[in-house]
Formats: sequence, C-alpha cells, structure tokens
Amino acid sequence: MTADVVVTGIGVVAPNGLGTEEFWTATLKGVSGIDRISRYDPSGYPSPLAGEVLTFDAADHLSSRLLPQTDRMTQMALAASDWALADAEVDPAAVPEFGMGVVTASASGGFEFAQNELQKLWSNGPEYVSAYQSFAWFYAVNTGQISIRHGMRGPSGVLVTEGAGGLDALGHGRRHVRKGTGLVVSGGVDASLSPWGLVSQITSGRLSRSADPERAYAPFDVSADGHVPGEGGAILVLESAAGALERGARIYGTIAGYGASCDPAPGSDREPGLRRAVELALADAAVAPPEIDVVFADAAGVRDLDRTEAQTLAAVFGPHTVPVTAPKTMTGRLYSGAACLDVAAALLAMRDGIVPPTLRVPDQAADCPIALVRDTAREMTVRTALVVARGHGGFNAAVVLRAGPDSN
Repeated sequence: MTADVVVTGIGVVAPNGLGTEEFWTATLKGVSGIDRISRYDPSGYPSPLAGEVLTFDAADHLSSRLLPQTDRMTQMALAASDWALADAEVDPAAVPEFGMGVVTASASGGFEFAQNELQKLWSNGPEYVSAYQSFAWFYAVNTGQISIRHGMRGPSGVLVTEGAGGLDALGHGRRHVRKGTGLVVSGGVDASLSPWGLVSQITSGRLSRSADPERAYAPFDVSADGHVPGEGGAILVLESAAGALERGARIYGTIAGYGASCDPAPGSDREPGLRRAVELALADAAVAPPEIDVVFADAAGVRDLDRTEAQTLAAVFGPHTVPVTAPKTMTGRLYSGAACLDVAAALLAMRDGIVPPTLRVPDQAADCPIALVRDTAREMTVRTALVVARGHGGFNAAVVLRAGPDSN
C-alpha cells in the first residue's frame, strides 16, 4: 500500500492577504486584491489591472544580504517557506539535511530582476550588470534559495508548466515523500508584473483589456474577455502521514490523487486533455465523482477555455451538480502560484467547513453548466476536494485532497 502524503504547513503571499489567515479571512469575505497597477503608470498598456501584493516589503522578512541577490518572486517564496515551516512547527536545523527536499514551480523566472539588469546593460554597459543576474532570473532559483536557506539537500526540482505548475510541483513532491524523503517544501510563487513581464503576458492574447476592477476577469460569464494577472502564491510542507502523526503534527489534509495531461496540437480533432487529468487524479485517489464535495476551478476567463472546463466538469460530475468555485477572481491568475493557492484554500475550506466564493459572474454563460458558488461564501462540510489547473501551452493538472483529522 502506497504511503499517504499530507500537508502540515501552509505559507501564503497573495494580493488580498499577506500570510495564510489574512488571505483566508479576506477570501471568505470576498475581498478582491485586483486594481490598477501601482508600481508604474500602466496607461500605455492595453491591460492596466493586476493583483499586486501591496503589503509585502522584502526588507521586513529577509536579511539585507539577500535583497540585492533576489527577484521579487524569490523574496516572496522565501517568506512563504519560512511561514509554512513555522506553521508546520518544523525546525529545519533539527532535521537531517538529506531528509528534506524542495520542489517548486515557476512560469517566468525572475522577470523584474532581469528587466532591471537589462536596463543597466542598455543604458550604462555590461560592467554595471549585477553578477547575481546569472541566477536571479532562473526558473529554478526559488528551489535553490529555499534549499540554501533551510539547509535542505535532499531530492529537489522545479516544474515549468505555467499555470499547471503548482499542482505538478505538489505531485512531484508527493513522489519524493513516498520514496522516503522525510519532508518536502513544495509550491509555486510568481511575480511578473514589471513592464517587461506584463508585455510578455499580453502577447498571449488572454489578458482582459478592461480598466474596471469590478468588471475585469469574469470567468464563466457571458462577458468574459480574459484574465487579470497577479503575483504571489503558496508554499506547502509535505510529509508522510506516518511521520506527521508520530511527531504530533497538525494535518490539514492528504494529497490523495494527482493527474496530468497535455492537450493535442492546435487544429487536432482530438478532445482537450483536461478530462483525462481529472480522471487520472480521481483514479489515483480511488475516489468516485460523487465523493467530490467541491471543485476549485482553473477559471481561465476566456470564453472557449471556460466552456471547455465547464463542459469537462459537467461530463465528469453531471451538469450543475458539484459546487465549483474560483477564488482566484480575487487575486488574478498567479501563474505557477495560482493552483497552489487554490490547494491552500481547499485545505482551509476543509478545516473550517466553508467554501469561498467566485466574484464577478452576474450572467453565467449557458454553455458553462456548472454549479458556481457565487458572490458569498457557502458553509458546508468539505471532506474531499478537486483542484484543477491549466497552463498556456496545453498543460493540464488535477489534484484530489482529502480532509485531515482536525478538519471541521
């Protein structure tokens, strides 16, 4: 029998809350962190809105030595890893260094750091470019910096599958725990809202062009015209259930199932791969569709992608059957950080017996036959949840979560 892998610690950096409980309180109240970009004047860009983490000051959480070496996404990831380990009541110094690993996801790497150094190169010359540029931009830098900070020298890695990356990282981290690594820090954090990062995202054609925070990013709505980008994410602590119980840890829940797939090439007559990812995760968890209490949706905010997801969920669970929610309507799509934040929200929903709402869907499209939890949170028992994620480029992932012993 394969060992269960559980979540014992959560660290969150989100546009609507810094820290797990602040994020969760805001999310249940329907507080949105989406607004006009404040770090520079976005009036020259067709997509001026984003989910910024306005309350995060890296100097409050990291040493002055680390600040010039790291991109904003890495600074957030380091803070979130500190909080997750503290939440799990784990002192890394007391754990064998080869018994701890790190697996994170990244969709873009350190874009803001890279832009700043390229500006120095263009404006002043190569001698003004920081030596830290050699690694601060890299996709794997969050994994590396977390492992260095906490002395974690066990199996590690990074997954680059855009919005699906957070779930892929958790699936990979779960595999390491099952193979005997005592503890794995896993999740995703992204922060690509600099002008260069924003322009890169605009080229996908999937960003909303609305300048109204109350109307932009309306997934599954007839008016959906794209998503709003955001920054932040979540870092989780994964352990074997046996190890967590032995040390008396609080258990949020079990990562019971994981599945991944890829979409066929554009123009193919084959169906998208999302349903296969969902069914693989359900089979891996040995869970039948009626056992799922709630689905945390990918919620692309693009009409055809919303239709595909909604019809996939309707095909698996039945039309308008299982409650579906998309709390990322309060944060924007955080790319590699989005799905991990949904996993954190699902675990907290299990703990507290309440499902967060989806905002800004006043006129749900008829071709999206799902039972959306809209506008206000819904009190209900959540024992089993499905989290779905997709990444630009055809990546699909799904994770099934089971409630922990301390859940409501």
